Amino acid sequence: MRDMQVGFPEVFSLADTMLQQMQEGALVYTEEGLIIQWNKAAEKIIGYSDFNQFGHLFPSLFASEHEVEMMSKELRSSQSYTGSPIMIRKNGERFKSKMKISGISLKGQMFYSVIFDHHDFQVREETERILAEKIFMNIEESVLYTDKHGVILSVNPAFQIMTGYTEEEAIGKKPNILQSGYHKKDFYDAMWKEIGECGRWSGEIWNRRKNGEVFLEWLTILAITNESGEVTHYVALFSDITDRKHQENQLQKLIRYDALTGMANRSLLNEELCRLIDMSEKFNQTLAVLHLDLARFKAINETLGHGYGDLLLKKVAARIKRMLKNENVIARIGGDEFIIVLPHLKHVKEAVHVSEDVISTLKQPFYLYDEEVYTSVSVGISLYPFDGSQVETLLINAEKSLQKAKANGVNSFELYHEDLQTGNDTRRRTIENRLHTAIENNELQVHYHPQVHLETGKVVGVEALLRWSVPELGQVSPAEFIPIAEETGLIIPISHWVIKQACEEIRKFHISGYPDLKISINISGLHFTQENFAKEVIGLIQDTNINPHRVELELTESIIMPNAQNSIKKLVALKQQGFKLSIDDFGTGYSSLSYLRKFPIDTLKIDQSFIKNVDNDKDDSAIVIAIITMAMTLNLEIIAEGVELKKQVDFLKTQKCDIIQGFYLSKPLPVTELHDFLEMWKPILIIGKKVHDE
Repeated sequence: MRDMQVGFPEVFSLADTMLQQMQEGALVYTEEGLIIQWNKAAEKIIGYSDFNQFGHLFPSLFASEHEVEMMSKELRSSQSYTGSPIMIRKNGERFKSKMKISGISLKGQMFYSVIFDHHDFQVREETERILAEKIFMNIEESVLYTDKHGVILSVNPAFQIMTGYTEEEAIGKKPNILQSGYHKKDFYDAMWKEIGECGRWSGEIWNRRKNGEVFLEWLTILAITNESGEVTHYVALFSDITDRKHQENQLQKLIRYDALTGMANRSLLNEELCRLIDMSEKFNQTLAVLHLDLARFKAINETLGHGYGDLLLKKVAARIKRMLKNENVIARIGGDEFIIVLPHLKHVKEAVHVSEDVISTLKQPFYLYDEEVYTSVSVGISLYPFDGSQVETLLINAEKSLQKAKANGVNSFELYHEDLQTGNDTRRRTIENRLHTAIENNELQVHYHPQVHLETGKVVGVEALLRWSVPELGQVSPAEFIPIAEETGLIIPISHWVIKQACEEIRKFHISGYPDLKISINISGLHFTQENFAKEVIGLIQDTNINPHRVELELTESIIMPNAQNSIKKLVALKQQGFKLSIDDFGTGYSSLSYLRKFPIDTLKIDQSFIKNVDNDKDDSAIVIAIITMAMTLNLEIIAEGVELKKQVDFLKTQKCDIIQGFYLSKPLPVTELHDFLEMWKPILIIGKKVHDE
């Protein structure tokens, strides 16, 4: 630091550090004109390195006293100056500069000046201009440049290719030559209001090419302002997203609707049933859920083939649709199972009459190609609000009624009643009571389902699956006890135990020769919604001393989507610690795909319901191909669950799926058997010679 002739050395020390980092020349001088601080760039431009030694005054650096007087006058009136005065270097050479000066109030008036050599400035500007022009001419996005009145001044080649308008045809016109007529005046008013307030607008807009073809584009408009803040020009950048939007809409349709019958799938059913329950509650109305199950469908599939079975399902769906109103929800939730939702019933008898009509209609023969076949149906009925007020409760009670109807014989229906619940209530109470002591009684166990990379054939990870065996109940299915654990809040301590147990056991594998083995752990919805979820999980992993990069947390779409912003914060916190994040059961939850770009996701797990028939169902295979293609585009890893057959493996290999998991490889294994599996596993089983199905 040079000797200063004014006080506050600590302030100037900081200022000098900042000045020396600048590429532009910079000088600080007092109100009297004495130069007190400068940087290396200023020394290079003006040629002095000893301003202070000779007591240089700032005005002495200029060739014209008149120009100095004009500069001082402007500084006195506005505390700032911008101009191009002629300056004199130490060697006497005169040069044109570019200069900005600002007043500073610090223990008296001082001034801060930024200096450019006009020639260097011009060279830099020319370099930047050439670079900008190259970008403008070669960028893939269409670009148009207008004056402040919206008159087109310039367009790039991409614009001409995308719109069909040549440069000569576009220049002098306004961008409304592209208007499609799809948007009303309110749309454009809102767009320009946002540009006026924020200086930019981005969004989807339909426009029209010169040949009349309408296309969807993603458009960004930027307002360019001068130093006074006045708009001088506008720049618009846009790209054609018509094909991408179409693909996204197609995939959304595949995810929300049953591809074979066109009916709603389970995801859309849950969404619509939730909406209708809210409406029924608001207007104090009754709602019915009918669960249908076809008889003899399996026999038709096995004797005549899947083609006949698929055609039967289509014809069944068509008959049901014809006999119901548009307001009724119809969904296919399984191979031969359907759900009908009847809203705003005036009397329970209406649900009974519809059930009788369905049974009667489906009793009639079906003509499948050259075959005449017969089927029958059983129907279970639950009613809102009498048999439940939640989606899951109504569906469960309708299924219990269905089981009773099937026990009564074909072509029958059954209304839900309390007697169907008695036995289940006793078992539920036993499960709930025993869950409280399951951890301390060492009744819980983690099994591990291997995951194999299709290209290398190596075991790259395992999924941790919770198992529970109770003396008086035997092996209890996770599908039965986990919902109860969720309802009672016991899932929180159980989740903590699973995370710690799984990580401790996998860490031993890391030490014993499998350092890259990844552990995937399912996260409960209730656990994830806890405020301190991320902090707790990070602490548990640190306690086990396992590398977070080897831990993948699996969440479903329905867990992270309801409160997306809060979910993002938690996931980002985990991601910053090195955790991998996976979306489980992909394709069965929300239809929106935008979250895939918003959330820091590493992996998608294709739900096993799509894998089950991927080798013989064109619609399921189409869904799987679409998901894999989308994941590859977004640079996400893909895991296919429920792989059981060699032909499923071959299909997934062909589509370049990354990893498979399922009974084709192994059943879920206790930790001791997992060790044997890893020792005996050979990659050639996947990538080498043909392996026959069991």
